Amino acid sequence: QVQLVESGGGLVQPGGSLRLSCTASGSIQNIYTMTWYRQAPGKQRELVAWIGTGSTTNYADSVKGRFTISSDYAKNTVYLQMNSLKPEDTAVYVCNAVIGLRNGVRNNYWGQGTQVTVSS
Repeated sequence: QVQLVESGGGLVQPGGSLRLSCTASGSIQNIYTMTWYRQAPGKQRELVAWIGTGSTTNYADSVKGRFTISSDYAKNTVYLQMNSLKPEDTAVYVCNAVIGLRNGVRNNYWGQGTQVTVSS
């Protein structure tokens, strides 16, 4: 099967930057989309950024101009560069991917998440 592993979270001061990574491993034929979501305590899960084939991207209004999603599908990896971080960006960031397997099946996969805390 497939696993998604996130990394790069941590504690950062307001105005700082972090780069998250999400790498997929397993019986992968191709990756259709990779998406970053986040969930803060007491809040619903929110789509942060999405990247599809051809490097098309989409962002939540709250992160436009501050966050950049990019992919290296040769490495089955997606990145989220987060700049000008604010306390309200504090959340668990979770990676999602729609992946086609070598057996022809297309499935939706989730990572375990990585904590991002923005605080002085």
